[in-house]
Amino acid sequence: MADDAYLFLLPDRHPRLGAALAAVDALECTETPAVQAWLQAHEVSASSEQVRILPAEKETLIPEDAERLPVPLSEEEALNVQQECAPQAVTDMESELLAFRETTQDREALVHRALTAGIPAERIARLTGLDPQEIGRLTA
Repeated sequence: MADDAYLFLLPDRHPRLGAALAAVDALECTETPAVQAWLQAHEVSASSEQVRILPAEKETLIPEDAERLPVPLSEEEALNVQQECAPQAVTDMESELLAFRETTQDREALVHRALTAGIPAERIARLTGLDPQEIGRLTA
């Protein structure tokens, strides 16, 4: 893990930036002594709207006077942070892409289950949009 994001305290009267830490699914780094000490030093809790998080590549957006702390994230956590920080239209599209990835990962098993259930290959092709030859390759 590397420093994949920054926790920071949003200064008063500053437009909302990044995602509230509380809005992001549980992050392992929030349980570390470094993050706990940082929160205590600034007398804020992780649930405060003032405590924000941004991906490291967006660091230049953090106000210069904001207190910040680099934190490591797992790949999944980094995806969650990026989604929470993205505009809603981008977030919706990324969610669709993740759903597609999850669906396609089990595509072969799904086709096998459908064939075992008695659904003809032509019908599977119509329902899934898969090429009939692809279905043949998956079942070969």
